[in-house]
Amino acid sequence: MAELTEVTTEEKLDEKARIGAPSIPGLTEEGETLAPAQTTASPLGGAAAKSHSHGGGYGIPDSSRAGRLTSYRLEDFPAIKGTEEEWRFTPLKRLGGLHTAALDGAAPTVDVTGPEAVRVETVGRDDARIGTAGIPEDRVSANAWAHFSEATVVTVPAGSELDEHVLVTVTGAGAAAAALHLVIVAEKGARAVVVLNHVGEAVVSENVEIVLEDGADLTVVTLQEWTDVSVHASSQQVKIGRDAHLKHISVSLGGSVVRVTPTARFAAPGGEAELFGLYFADAGQHLEHRTFVDHAQPNCVSNVLYKGALQGKDARTVWVGDVLIQKQAEGTDSYEKNQNLVLTDGCRADSVPNLEIETGLIEGAGHASATGRFDDEHLFYLMARGIPEDVARRLVVRGFLNEIIQKIGVPSIEEHLTEAVERELEASEI
Repeated sequence: MAELTEVTTEEKLDEKARIGAPSIPGLTEEGETLAPAQTTASPLGGAAAKSHSHGGGYGIPDSSRAGRLTSYRLEDFPAIKGTEEEWRFTPLKRLGGLHTAALDGAAPTVDVTGPEAVRVETVGRDDARIGTAGIPEDRVSANAWAHFSEATVVTVPAGSELDEHVLVTVTGAGAAAAALHLVIVAEKGARAVVVLNHVGEAVVSENVEIVLEDGADLTVVTLQEWTDVSVHASSQQVKIGRDAHLKHISVSLGGSVVRVTPTARFAAPGGEAELFGLYFADAGQHLEHRTFVDHAQPNCVSNVLYKGALQGKDARTVWVGDVLIQKQAEGTDSYEKNQNLVLTDGCRADSVPNLEIETGLIEGAGHASATGRFDDEHLFYLMARGIPEDVARRLVVRGFLNEIIQKIGVPSIEEHLTEAVERELEASEI
């Protein structure tokens, strides 16, 4: 592998920087759009609003992220060439036809276990709750929307505080390309942890809708532990209500190609979103994560932290983090960070943080990205105390990734992931 140059960028806006925020194409100095909104359907509307939009869900056609096409109709999305910003890192030839084929394979099975208070339903496409969290933002997601026949809806009742987590096990049904649709609803004031565990062999495009009603506190942990030949594209869109709190944790360990795209949108003031991620890529794996936090409401807070490790020939990871602070989102406080640890030669890690600000009246906004090898000082410190170099290297990796594992808050899941990371390290060349 060519030596990866460590790149660290960090930007934290002080008061002067906020006053002199950079201009954005298509906006006046006051942040007003120069062209009228073109949105024809609300991304937060129900089944009756399932047409399409040209405004990233909120009708800002000339902002680079907010202006991205969203639509429920597959035909609205052009064929993917691989040169598009949202697809330039993805190996389309390995995507199993999720962007081109009719997804008529058997859908993965969905099994839900948890406290009795949780409601689990299997519903048809016309259920009013489907489509309430967002509109498909790319062709693969729209293809899944076009081909799913039924959805699983998991509801945490209003006011309930679950002592046990809800486990949603998604088991692949084989190598035929398929579609899957899940809806998770935390009703007003509910507090819960929901774990999505993806296992088995699959080629699947998945849409996950997550709705937090006012005052809800929801943790969603999505585990990608597929077999080595699996292909998984997962669009996970979240609607966050007034004073609601989301913790979303994505962990990708298995699969040939995995592409997870979590999107968090604030639907009312006072919300908070924490997006955390962990990934460990081995030889030949492609693990891609694209986060988007849309600050469309005032006085909301977001924090994004993703960490990854890579080892083996042609191991590839991609993280793209988008944060949009819209004109009306005064009082926003936002930060995103990605760190990658390259363990062997032959790996590649791409890290792209993006921050768009349309108002200077915010508490703060910043981003950071770093990719590099082991910290020699850490290794020296451990080795000077009699720890062999190979053991010292593994200790550094464990400590690096454990920060994300500890944020889950479910001891059994944390223990499971710690063991999974240990297995990765046992098979490593470091």
